Amino acid sequence: MKQRTLLKIAWQSIVKNTMRTLLTMLGIVIGVAAVIVMVAVGNGAQSQITASISSLGTNLIVVSPGAAAQGGVSQGAGTFSRLTIGDAERLKLEGTTLAAVSPVISTRQVVIGLAGNWRTSINGVSPDYFTIRDWTATSGDLFVAADIKAARKIAVIGATVAKNLFPGVDAIGAQVQVGHVPFVVTAVLEAKGQNATGADQDDVILVPYTTAENRLSGNVRLGQILVSSFSPAEIPAAQSEITAIMREAHRLDGSTEDDFTVRNQADIAKAATSSTAVMSALLAAIASISLLVGGIGIMNIMLVSVTERTREIGIRMAIGARGSDVLTQFLVESVVMSILGGVVGLGAGYAGSMLLARLSGWNTAVPLSAVLIAVGFSAGVGVFFGFYPARKAAALNPIEALRYE
Repeated sequence: MKQRTLLKIAWQSIVKNTMRTLLTMLGIVIGVAAVIVMVAVGNGAQSQITASISSLGTNLIVVSPGAAAQGGVSQGAGTFSRLTIGDAERLKLEGTTLAAVSPVISTRQVVIGLAGNWRTSINGVSPDYFTIRDWTATSGDLFVAADIKAARKIAVIGATVAKNLFPGVDAIGAQVQVGHVPFVVTAVLEAKGQNATGADQDDVILVPYTTAENRLSGNVRLGQILVSSFSPAEIPAAQSEITAIMREAHRLDGSTEDDFTVRNQADIAKAATSSTAVMSALLAAIASISLLVGGIGIMNIMLVSVTERTREIGIRMAIGARGSDVLTQFLVESVVMSILGGVVGLGAGYAGSMLLARLSGWNTAVPLSAVLIAVGFSAGVGVFFGFYPARKAAALNPIEALRYE
């Protein structure tokens, strides 16, 4: 039997029982749509996290405090800090693979500006910080090494701080009071948006780390040291060099574990996206159950169709149709219904993901691989669940089929 004839007969059979066909396809439609929406949400989240990680800086390496142990139990990374400004200065002086190094002294205080007050993060950093984070100013001038040496009371403010403390006016040259210390605003940073954890990167004020140490924090321990290598290929070598310099600075012998942690951008991105990937896979697996249910529905309907068309099958066999022709005919009907359901489900999934993005503000992205897998899987469901009814039809005895009432 020719392929065109098979498709024509299958289409006629599907159209003849439109309502039953639609109900049969419903499970496939819901399954494919659910899978597309879940994959779109998962991929959108991962894309957003990747973009946020990239916005952290160029060839970024983060040196963080180590973990303290209490009663033989680790209290987690960052609970014990031995990082000092001296460590950052030593890395800057001795590092041969390090393009830039900046200590980060962090505090959070209320800042008073032209439009009132605003509680924000104050970070004491070096000029290298702007290079590491690939952060430029939309207006004004960033501070330089001379400002660090003189511990000047100048501030570079983020876009969110500028919006809340100086709405609609130029903040350059204006004064902000951090705690009881007045600072002069010398620059406003370009907007970077949220980071991978959802925190606003623009809600920050950057000041020379010497000023932060003497005037604001009074804390000689650092929250982190930011480093960048000359190129992505040199990141592993830079990490090894950082570890060696830090261990020597902290006088750690060969049997003592590091009291600091060195992570690169890839490590940070992997940690941030791993939970999202697992959740996306779980949601897609749950949504795939609908495809299984839809396949069972197709098998049941095809079995009913075989029973209803027993006499028709007998007539076709009596005039020369082979069992393989009957098998192929019913398989084609099953696959056509599955593919139609998959295509409709694909459209519904796209529409659902766009609607979800608009209503919730989430990023959604449907990769081509998900489209191909969803449609291919729906066709596979048609073949798998349509084979038994098709085989049953092909195995009918022509004489008994002709006698069937």
